[in-house]
Amino acid sequence: QVQLVESGGGLVQPGGSLRLSCTASGRIFSTNAMGWFRQAPGKEREFVASISWNGGSTKYADSVKARFTISRDNAKNTVYLQMNSLKPEDTAVYYCAADRLPYRIGADYGYAYWGQGTQVTVSS
Repeated sequence: QVQLVESGGGLVQPGGSLRLSCTASGRIFSTNAMGWFRQAPGKEREFVASISWNGGSTKYADSVKARFTISRDNAKNTVYLQMNSLKPEDTAVYYCAADRLPYRIGADYGYAYWGQGTQVTVSS
């Protein structure tokens, strides 16, 4: 059984930074790509970023490129999302997810395991 637990959300002013963490249980973490998604009120869930199983490849949504950075520490079973220059439109519940298949480079689809989410609010 795979469990994903996000943390690090909160309230931040526009232009500020937050770092989200997602810790996974189970051996799947070190072999599977990971992703971050978000869902704003009244909107569908959208892809934010992904990272390959070995950390060698990353992908970002256009809306967050150059502002967000995804990384992982397989020794700690943790994936991170560093968010800089935050904007009010980044306000959403952020979810981490694990790829359903091992040894892939990561994408905006194909995830089978999801965390419960952490709220990020960007407001002055």
